[in-house]
This record gives sequence, C-alpha cells and structure tokens, in this order.
Amino acid sequence: MILDMSRSARGRFITFEGLDGCGKSTQLEKLAVVLRDQRVSVVSTREPGGTATGEKIRGVLLDSSTAGLSPYAELALMFASRAQHIKEIIQPALADGYIVLCDRFTDSSEAYQGGGRKLGSEPVLDLHRVLCGNLQPDLTILMDSEVAASVERARRRNKAKVSENSGGQGDENRFEQESRAFFGRVRNAYLAIADRDSTRVTLVDARGPAEQTHAKILEIVRQKLKISAKIA
Repeated sequence: MILDMSRSARGRFITFEGLDGCGKSTQLEKLAVVLRDQRVSVVSTREPGGTATGEKIRGVLLDSSTAGLSPYAELALMFASRAQHIKEIIQPALADGYIVLCDRFTDSSEAYQGGGRKLGSEPVLDLHRVLCGNLQPDLTILMDSEVAASVERARRRNKAKVSENSGGQGDENRFEQESRAFFGRVRNAYLAIADRDSTRVTLVDARGPAEQTHAKILEIVRQKLKISAKIA
C-alpha cells in the first residue's frame, strides 16, 4: 500500500462515529493495524478522553453514579476534554504528518447532546468554532446500526468491564441507561449530519459481520486517502 502523502505534510484526521455498541472502536483498531502493518504512522485515540485530563473527565461523564448532570454541563465537559485533546494530541500528530484515528469527535456531541438531549445543533457548533478552532476531520466514518441491538451490546460490554475490575471501577454505563427514544434521536441526528456533510461523512451499514464492515471501511479509506495500491 502506498499513500499519496508524506510525513512532512499535514497528516490526515479520520473519525469514527455511531451509537454505543455499533463496533466503531473495534473497526478503528482494525484499520490502525492495517495501516501500521504498511508502516504508516498512526495515532489512535478516543473521546471523551485521549489525555490524562480528558480521561478524568471521561470518568465523570460516563459513570452511571453521576446523577443530575445538566445537559449543558455535560456538553461543556465534553468540549473541555476535546479542547485539551486537540491541543495535546491531535494537532501535534497532524503537524508531524501522522494519520489520526479518533473514536468520536464533535459529531458525537451534536448527536448525543444536540439530538439526544434536545439541545440542538447550534450550541454544539458554536462551541466547536470557539474552543476547537473549527477543526474538521478529513473523513468521518459513520457506522449505522440498529438501535436496540447496539445499545444492548454496549450494556453487556460495560457491565462485564465493571465485574472484571476490582472495586467496581470502570463503570461507563450512564449513557446506556438512557431510553430507546433517546438513542433514536441520537441516530436521527447522526443521519442528519451525514446528509448535511456528505463530502466529509461516509455512512457505513454496520449491521453485517465485522469483517464485512472492515472491508467496506478499507475501501472508503483507500479512496479518500488516494491509496494507489490496494489495501490487503
């Protein structure tokens, strides 16, 4: 595989989006493995989190014991983590010519807080312009999945994580406790983003086998990054 880019040029920023439990984290790592096997310099990261500060904020945002958090407070915490993430991880890696693969970015805030929490897109996009310098991914892979199956998968995963960790640490079930209507609004918001930003966002049907989804993503990345030889 040959990429039409060099380490001296600005890197590429690829984000993965979708409902909890859709398999985006798995697909991000599968792509990272392929790229690294071809000696492409890759940074894999996630939101909320990605930095020491961001991981502390993640703990507050996702812990099911966090109660009564205002939707605006939730949004503000997401952007606090994101602003630090951009400054500390994303921008330096892009400046050094790396491909940055990020599990969630501002589209998640627009879908979850804007759609799910009914805050609308405007406050999310305003905060993105002010706090993130309006940084946009070169490519966003939106993994579309069936709401009930995805959320149930996420609940099982996070409950298993809690049981494996001593003292009940690692609880990330707060969003998974939301209603199906909440996640329906999140999915609709994602689809609206894909329709609005169709040049940047590519919708991938994630309902099939993981390897089938992986093959679709490889082809999308090959085309978007102008890879002159087929990814195997």
